[in-house]
Amino acid sequence: MISRIGKGLLVLLGIGKNDSNEDVDWLSERIVNLRIFQDEIGKMNKSLLQVGGEMLVVSQFTLYGDCRRGRRPSFTDAAPPEMGKSLYERFIKQVKMRYDVRVKCGVFGAHMSVKLINDGPVTLLLDSERKF
Repeated sequence: MISRIGKGLLVLLGIGKNDSNEDVDWLSERIVNLRIFQDEIGKMNKSLLQVGGEMLVVSQFTLYGDCRRGRRPSFTDAAPPEMGKSLYERFIKQVKMRYDVRVKCGVFGAHMSVKLINDGPVTLLLDSERKF
């Protein structure tokens, strides 16, 4: 086992070829402050920071898989490995330093088996290019 967290977020982080430091900074701020954890009355009203949650960050270039043509996904919009690793590491560093969140991570570029208990279920997509 490489990493494990308790209550918190599994962040599957896809880095695109057009992403920048500013995108990473926007995503890190957005993710730690999203009010997606339940409050005392069961409403999604608390952030990762407010619940003292942890974060597991896994590099996931396949999020950039384009399946609109043919029968195999194209990954031409994914960042090249060197760039992807640099921005992945920056994201982790930003969350640790700016927000004092306990962060664990996978192994960049490795084949991994990830187990998740999705409490909710709640799965959200954030895109720094389109700001959602």
